[in-house]
Amino acid sequence: MGLEPATDRPPGGIRRLGSALRAACGLAVDVALPRLCAACREPVVDAGVCAGCWAKLSFIAPPYCERLGIPFTYDPGPGVLSMEAIADPPAYHRARAVVCYDDIARTLVHAFKYGDRLDLAPTLGRWMATAGRALLTDADAIVPVPLHWRRHWARRFNQSTLLAQVIADASGVSLALRALKRVKATPQQVGLSQSARAENVQGAFRVPDDSKPDVVGRRLVLVDDVLTSGATMDACARALLRAGAAQVDALTFARVVAGARNPI
Repeated sequence: MGLEPATDRPPGGIRRLGSALRAACGLAVDVALPRLCAACREPVVDAGVCAGCWAKLSFIAPPYCERLGIPFTYDPGPGVLSMEAIADPPAYHRARAVVCYDDIARTLVHAFKYGDRLDLAPTLGRWMATAGRALLTDADAIVPVPLHWRRHWARRFNQSTLLAQVIADASGVSLALRALKRVKATPQQVGLSQSARAENVQGAFRVPDDSKPDVVGRRLVLVDDVLTSGATMDACARALLRAGAAQVDALTFARVVAGARNPI
């Protein structure tokens, strides 16, 4: 009679006991520390936002500019571009976002990015996967906008990578985590003019030589939390296109829309 192969896995009874203990601990944490809406701090059943704050979010839906994804106040017909897209076309091919960047969206982004509300990543990421379905259908890989290593070390995580991982799981599109590298530590973009933002990120991104197979000839979707002036996305897209990418699209949770209340 042959011997069963050695394994590092514990016996089934111990595994089941461990799972039960983890579930019990999770229940105890949920009872002791109920989940709160990231925007108004009211208790919620699942991670994310309460019904009231959800209703206040300005979701972006058609009709919108085919290139920039900014909403139109009326339906001009299929394929129409906004004046912004015609006057100053970006390096990326198309941009899509879930919501306009208003007070509620800003609170969610800041809670996720600076308030350790990492539990928001699944909710925001799934919304992004839905909003960017057309981009993801055509995509070969998802590329998160990278942080410089110093900022990554200080923050402990890259919010774009967390969102990209959720989107990849939801869409089935592969991740290219090392396709793009931030090679220049730049000051925060908040408070800068559009021209200053563009100058700030000039030359900040590069495709490493050993990552070019992940880029050359491929259709890529860049992922970030917020699109403001578009300078960061534009700089990332230019770096990817210079390295041989076939097409680059941009997908964010929120985007600044001219004429809307943008708390930046």
